[in-house]
Amino acid sequence: MAEPVAVLAIAVDAAIGWPAPLYARIGHPVGGFARLIGLAETRWNRPEWSAATRRAAGVVTIVGVVAVASGVALAATALARLVLGPAAWLAIGLMAAPGVAIRSLYDHVVPVARALEASDLESARARVAMIVGRDVASLDEAGVARAAIESLAESVCDGVVAPLFWLLVAGLPGLWAYKAINTADSLIGHREERWRAFGWAAARTDDVANLIPARLSGVLLCVAGLGGWRTMRRDAGNHASPNAGWPEAAMAGALGLRLAGPIAYDGVRVAKPYIGDGRADATASDLRAALGIYRRACVLLLVIAGGIAWAL
Repeated sequence: MAEPVAVLAIAVDAAIGWPAPLYARIGHPVGGFARLIGLAETRWNRPEWSAATRRAAGVVTIVGVVAVASGVALAATALARLVLGPAAWLAIGLMAAPGVAIRSLYDHVVPVARALEASDLESARARVAMIVGRDVASLDEAGVARAAIESLAESVCDGVVAPLFWLLVAGLPGLWAYKAINTADSLIGHREERWRAFGWAAARTDDVANLIPARLSGVLLCVAGLGGWRTMRRDAGNHASPNAGWPEAAMAGALGLRLAGPIAYDGVRVAKPYIGDGRADATASDLRAALGIYRRACVLLLVIAGGIAWAL
């Protein structure tokens, strides 16, 4: 039987996540990536440089951050095996746990549902603003619920499935290399003029890294939600991202909702196609149902990881 590193990582993250006192004292490993990326962006993403030069600087940035992340993880793995021998998988599992966001994602979405259930729209907007990038000031209750459901569905991939996928494929270095890539994409992988050239490598690398995990996430949500297959196949391509549409369309189909559609960023309304053909008036109950699907999906992941460990 293979070392059940992924099982331990899932169990630890689901049980305790990254405790607030620990975060307050030392931060989170992803914060280290963010600081490196921010430093590179400040020094190398210069408007007076040509687009080609800034694109090359972005390539160097993503290669450097991935090298640091995977190198540190590789060294930590080697040290654990040297010191602990056969028990090293316990340390590796603990080091992998912060790279999975099962507990964090759940803890960020639940307060949105509670605020909606209490008919506290202002609090619901404030809570959902912590997990989405769109303008929230004009969102009604249905808009807040849809935004939270969309964020939850998309994050199943980059927060849960993709890290575990790369952990199983390439061990601890694979997981932390993915987290570095995903962090870079979230910080600089944007289409706005400032980041378009410099963030090109981060965005394209993230697309490749999520190619398989996104589709696995969609399948996982359809299984956990007992439906959504037709909507996933039909509407996954309606998302601007080549990957995010898979879990979002799966969630929309499983819940019988219509997600996405026109939204505003920084006061600018963006016409986006809808995903799903169900109701548009999402409610707190729909958000709770989405959280239920998410919980079942996480249990399925635990079972799958255990099965892989046992089979190997």
